[in-house]
Amino acid sequence: METKILLENGTNELEVLEFVVDGNSYGINVAKIREIITYSPVTPVPNSHPSVEGIFMPRDAMITAIDLRNCLQRGQSQPGGLFIITSFNKLDIAFHVDAVIGIHRVSWVDIIKPGATVTSAEDGISTGIIKIDGKIIIILDFEKIITDINPETGLKVTEIEALGSRENSEVPILIAEDSSLLRKLIVDSLKKAGYDNIIKAENGEEAWEYIVKCRDAGTLDKDVHLLITDIEMPLMDGHRLTKLVKSDDATKHIPVIIFSSLVNEEMKRKGEDLGADAQLSKPEIGNLVKVIDDLLSK
Repeated sequence: METKILLENGTNELEVLEFVVDGNSYGINVAKIREIITYSPVTPVPNSHPSVEGIFMPRDAMITAIDLRNCLQRGQSQPGGLFIITSFNKLDIAFHVDAVIGIHRVSWVDIIKPGATVTSAEDGISTGIIKIDGKIIIILDFEKIITDINPETGLKVTEIEALGSRENSEVPILIAEDSSLLRKLIVDSLKKAGYDNIIKAENGEEAWEYIVKCRDAGTLDKDVHLLITDIEMPLMDGHRLTKLVKSDDATKHIPVIIFSSLVNEEMKRKGEDLGADAQLSKPEIGNLVKVIDDLLSK
């Protein structure tokens, strides 16, 4: 199935693939998908996580297959259905689903953040909910699903310790990240690296409103020295935020780092076109600090 639908840069839109598991509709950002293939038998791996079905080798490349039904606590998948092969955080993973419905183009403004009654911020595996033609589609947090299976694939906070002792800095850094867990991990890591003055925003819109408030008050050069942004966020994504910052004469001097699981060659080209100063994949927290050091030294 063809999934590569081109979107203009910075329009605050995304393509969501709707798929079915156990009769329920779920979604994934098309930017995470490499391809969709018919289910093929897998080889079980001894002592693996219960959600790992096994491994298989399409085109001589070994891929780990994840039983999404098991991840969602809906039992075990049976042979059949489809594999959605994803690529993010420098990992290629296949997710076993029952069926694929189609692709929807939506705005990040239309994505509803799950409330506390639906899921806790730390434990939930849903990043958002959309309603299309009366049907509710739950967008899953595939990064968290993989990190829960193997924590080594997540943010490598141990890299901060390798940086050694550092002087504390009060340089104000603004972070736009919708995941409360990742936001805390990034902030804690930066503070451990010596960056104590962190301003937190839960999405691009909140970050942009803060920048505009500082700009209009004439305090921008004092209050925001650097911006770190995720790409996938409700209300306003990181590409739209980058475009707004870099297209405004009063704010375009602010260094922007895109720090996202979606940073691949195609996304890097988009980020470069929008004016991002650096782009890093989310596991690379140690490299993030080094890039911050470099950009602020300039």
